[in-house]
Amino acid sequence: MKYIYLNLKRFDIPASMGGVNRLSPISRWGRYIVENTQEKLKCYKEKEVEFVQFYPEAHLIPAIDALDEKSHVKIGCQGIYREDAAIGGNFGAFTTNCPAASAKALGCDYAIIGHCEERNDKAGVLREAGVTDNEAINRILNREIKQALARNMKVLYCIGEKSEEQGDWKNVLRMQLQIGLEGVDTANIVVGYEPIWSIGPGKAPADKEYITKIAQFIKQEKQGIKVVYGGGLKSENAAMLSEIKEIDGGLIALTRFSGDIGFYPDEYIKIIETYLGK
Repeated sequence: MKYIYLNLKRFDIPASMGGVNRLSPISRWGRYIVENTQEKLKCYKEKEVEFVQFYPEAHLIPAIDALDEKSHVKIGCQGIYREDAAIGGNFGAFTTNCPAASAKALGCDYAIIGHCEERNDKAGVLREAGVTDNEAINRILNREIKQALARNMKVLYCIGEKSEEQGDWKNVLRMQLQIGLEGVDTANIVVGYEPIWSIGPGKAPADKEYITKIAQFIKQEKQGIKVVYGGGLKSENAAMLSEIKEIDGGLIALTRFSGDIGFYPDEYIKIIETYLGK
């Protein structure tokens, strides 16, 4: 089984406002992407490939409404709050936060948790409070994962090391796995490995040998877990990643990195074709 994830981040912001959206008016953006990808993904068997698209919360309803009856696309949210609603308990006092009950009620099958951008945000909040404990971040993420699973959602759990952590990568990743997945049944968890040190303009990308080493380590730490490459599945590395037997898929974000930078459905399909070999 292969897993192809699409994290659309805040790619909905128009280019005129500093974003990368040249596809559609923002009110139709989520619908546009589903409508321009789902048909071409039907050539793949659902038992062989799982396609998940993660949207900002405002676009979940249009994206889900655009799914046709035979669509192979699953929709996911980009974050889950560490607490949830409960009958006889908190009915929804979660201003600015997305509890798992809300995401599930909207129709989400998946949540992405622990993405390096989420980790950076939590670290920034903790620093303002004088806390520099990375274990605290993983404890919070653990609570988020448990809330998503309790609502029968699957989770893409992202882990990765920064440049200053490369020399201690084993302990860094081991902590993220052990604390983040403590007390969790990993049957519905996929780990997304992000080499944070290699992500961004001008940085040398992680090579095949390094990615293979990390994927092997993760699977040794968590027997039977699926691992996808979260450092960006793109046209330049799709063929290489497909050759790594320990890698079970990838996370796509931008599809174009120069000129009219952004996400484009046709380029997304081409990346998938290259990675899957058809």
